[in-house]
Amino acid sequence: MTNLSESEIEQAKRLVSMSKISQILENIRGVIARDRKQKQPLVLRVNEAFIFNIARKAIQEKNSTFIMSIAGESASGKTTLVKNASKACLKSETNNVYTVICCDDYYKDASDELKKAGNYENLFESGFSFDTPDAIDLNLMKEHLIQLKSGHKIYSPQYNFITCESRKNSVLKTPAKLILNEGLYVLNESLRDIIDVKIYVYTPFEVIKERWFARAASRGKTGLAAQMQFHDVNQTAFRHIRPSMDTADVVINGMTTQEYIEDFIQELIEAITSVTKNNNNTL
Repeated sequence: MTNLSESEIEQAKRLVSMSKISQILENIRGVIARDRKQKQPLVLRVNEAFIFNIARKAIQEKNSTFIMSIAGESASGKTTLVKNASKACLKSETNNVYTVICCDDYYKDASDELKKAGNYENLFESGFSFDTPDAIDLNLMKEHLIQLKSGHKIYSPQYNFITCESRKNSVLKTPAKLILNEGLYVLNESLRDIIDVKIYVYTPFEVIKERWFARAASRGKTGLAAQMQFHDVNQTAFRHIRPSMDTADVVINGMTTQEYIEDFIQELIEAITSVTKNNNNTL
């Protein structure tokens, strides 16, 4: 048997790698093609270059940590997507597969402002807004994401939506292969340089409005206070959130069922892991 030179071995490994990448590409495209036949498909738009990049990283950077950022308007369905993505991840055979960082936890403490105003109506009349990037400590969130991606644990803050109080260093978050980062401003320009997967959840305005008022009531905001904040929510979404859809690798339908989201993501995971689990690239 003739021994192969180092260059021949490297060339053979590259061929094996490209073959596996092609397999993953074919698998992912098959999952998306089946999704498009649904009455309410989950994937509304996907960047073809993004699909190739995911397939390449799955083979060539299989031990890397990925930050998947999921943005969208308030009440669009971001948290639902993350919850069901998490369920799908738990069904995989990989340990420590994901951790979740929520943008909502990084709201700046506004409890003193609320106490001084006396109520939410007065607070909003003063011009205070919970729905601009300035209301959230994006710098701290970025710092935490970088630390997690580097393999370090962090303690995220915890925000109380009724009292507007932020408790620092409250919740332990540990490193994982997939970091799910969801919230209004996770596709903010200041964060894009560290994001591997950019997702935007699109939901029609009337559906968002209905969901938003139902959730506002559970957070102690009703009547005029709720109406005032929703007006602000809509205006700031137009300026700061909706434009980020153009930067997304994937646009997701916020109208699909939770069960279908979980099934789709489980199928997507299987489309990738069916190839990567035997990826040793040995000759």
